[in-house]
Amino acid sequence: MAAPQQQKLKVNGPVTVTANRLTDGVVVWRTAEGGWSTELNDAIVVTTAPEAIALLEAAGKRDTDAVGPYVAPVILGEGSAILPGNLRERIRVAGPTFELPA
Repeated sequence: MAAPQQQKLKVNGPVTVTANRLTDGVVVWRTAEGGWSTELNDAIVVTTAPEAIALLEAAGKRDTDAVGPYVAPVILGEGSAILPGNLRERIRVAGPTFELPA
């Protein structure tokens, strides 16, 4: 089986690159400056496969900041709002779907 970076990437609308911060597992998104942010609205959004591949490859080069980068769909909302594009990303943005014990 090929690594995710080696598989053919299909982009059908706006996407961004997301991962988990290596130090604490927090969900992060790739920014236009080449860093990571915990705010989805800070994410760089692209709409073509070559742009998404370039973002993904750049994200994978610095394994010291985040782990498991992948391309995730987003929805462009009112103004400059960026919203999760599928159920998995909505859960990752909102947190667990059940109450954690105290």
